[in-house]
Amino acid sequence: MTQVRTARVIGLGSYLPERILTNADLEKMVDTSDEWITTRTGIKERRISADNEASSDLAANASKQALIDAGIKADQIELIIIATVTPDMQFPSTACLVREKIGAENAAAFDLGAACAGYGYALVTAQQFIASGTYDVVLVIGVEKLSSVTDWRDRNTCVLLGDGAGAAILAPSDSGNGIMASYLNADGSMAELLKVPAGGSRRPCSCQTIEDRQHYLKMKGNELFRPAVRMMVDAAEKVLKKCGLTTRDVDCLIPHQANIRIIKAVAQRLNIPIEKVYINIEKYGNMSSASTAIGFHEAVKFGKIKKDSIVVVVGFGSGLTSSACVIKW
Repeated sequence: MTQVRTARVIGLGSYLPERILTNADLEKMVDTSDEWITTRTGIKERRISADNEASSDLAANASKQALIDAGIKADQIELIIIATVTPDMQFPSTACLVREKIGAENAAAFDLGAACAGYGYALVTAQQFIASGTYDVVLVIGVEKLSSVTDWRDRNTCVLLGDGAGAAILAPSDSGNGIMASYLNADGSMAELLKVPAGGSRRPCSCQTIEDRQHYLKMKGNELFRPAVRMMVDAAEKVLKKCGLTTRDVDCLIPHQANIRIIKAVAQRLNIPIEKVYINIEKYGNMSSASTAIGFHEAVKFGKIKKDSIVVVVGFGSGLTSSACVIKW
């Protein structure tokens, strides 16, 4: 019987745009306040891309950092998977554009759409290619330019969103450390809670869709809270059970950074001390698929994750999708 190969992370990187948009800045743009935003979301500031920066630019910068961290060259990458809901354009894929920008001349490339759970989906997809022996070196990127789909007139959503990219390079493990288990799920019955209504095949771009502001993100935040907590808790518990662990074994939980109240509720339900939860929402806001990707990189960089640490990366997003991975670092 052929032994299934374990996939491990050999390099991490991230990139954040230079421009910082603070709550004080937003007070001048919409009817809101720093106190209102901070109390309800935990966000103090977020990064906003320059006009000439697209998702592929953010992703390429994060990828170059991950290549340096891994100590490999771009032509060694065999596959690029990008999780994003804000691609440069409908086609070609943003992954193909990044392939060109970083010089990964030997790589296949495609995008994956699972919204805020996308980084987990991409990690799991990369894991399968490595486990099967199809590829040895896979670049996974979570990237978003959410400012491009933000309605700056909508005070309920514009305060939440930010831009950024995180990258991970995966390869076969020779030590047993790596992705121990994974879990993916989706519930299409709640797809209407979070979406960009126009711009696809159902509602192609028209003067009317532009006038109606249907190309911006629409969210029913109050209705999302309970499903978000339930789905992330469920995903974390199920993935830990797959590898014979419990929440007591977790050294670092990296949840999607959607809302501080959601993060705290998930930690409480899982009985994981908040000190073991990596939180950066106050600095970056909600970056969709980039949230957990950047969180993972920062948790390693700042020493929150050490050798043999048990890490759980968990997220939920539009769809509604959910994903979770247990990683032994």
